[in-house]
Amino acid sequence: MRKKSLILLFLIGATFSGVQAQEFQANVSVIANRLPSTIDKKQFQTLQKSLFDFINNRKWSNETFGTNEKIMVNFLINISSSGDNNTYQSTLTVQAGRPVFNSSYQSPLINFQDDNFSFRYVEYQPLDFNENRVQGTEPFAANLTAEVAYYLYVILGLDFDSFSLRGGDPYFQKALNIVNNAPDSRDINGWKAFDGIRNRYWLIENLTNSKYTLVHDAYYSYYRSGLDQMYDKETDARTGVLNALNMLNTVNTETPNTMILQFFFLGRSNEVSKIFVKASPDEKSRALDLLTKLDISNINKYKQDLQ
Repeated sequence: MRKKSLILLFLIGATFSGVQAQEFQANVSVIANRLPSTIDKKQFQTLQKSLFDFINNRKWSNETFGTNEKIMVNFLINISSSGDNNTYQSTLTVQAGRPVFNSSYQSPLINFQDDNFSFRYVEYQPLDFNENRVQGTEPFAANLTAEVAYYLYVILGLDFDSFSLRGGDPYFQKALNIVNNAPDSRDINGWKAFDGIRNRYWLIENLTNSKYTLVHDAYYSYYRSGLDQMYDKETDARTGVLNALNMLNTVNTETPNTMILQFFFLGRSNEVSKIFVKASPDEKSRALDLLTKLDISNINKYKQDLQ
């Protein structure tokens, strides 16, 4: 049962009513301003609508999601160039939030830009995805849905991790299956270890490698023992977040500079700072010491907020 006591009553009601709501409430934007005027831009409006339907109207898990539980997701495709046979090179920015208990606040689960999103699209072509045949019949057309599906499964994994200990494992395995069977072409990048050090391969490698198991414990502690307690147990909540940072620091000490550690902090520096603003001097000091080791790009911000 998803999200344990937070949604127990809703799930009981949903079970009797037979509700099988989809998991995502996604917004999709496709920007093609950088393409020459000779290319008809209307097709990208059609693509935008097709991807919206592909994400929002498909079941991505066997779990029941109530309307108020759907995961808020933003996909932004910024097309930079076109090639032969209706192929395009673009960046894909993916953002998703997780609601914090007893608040209207959405904490960032993912805030990531993928710089290697290559795909083929002809207006009105159906968007097909079959996890048993990820490669499809044509690599660039298949890559369009494979990459979107990959990030949806990563998001589901992180969301379930945040509500139950190791709850995201089945979805990380689905994302790994996409990586292992990804469309293959010379101009499709990001699925292989040698394509870079911060790509889809390394993200799911980190999320499924037992060497980094503590990262999953950290997600759970950060949300369930941390943020979800902020409303009525603020001191305990800070302890939960501090425990999560200690877990991440253990991973960082054993294997510095892994992708998943940097991934965790993307878009999260303001949130973490605010958690410790009202902390005791000792707790602030411990948090600052950990954060300056874990999130180097935001060292100055943490020093300014927490010293």
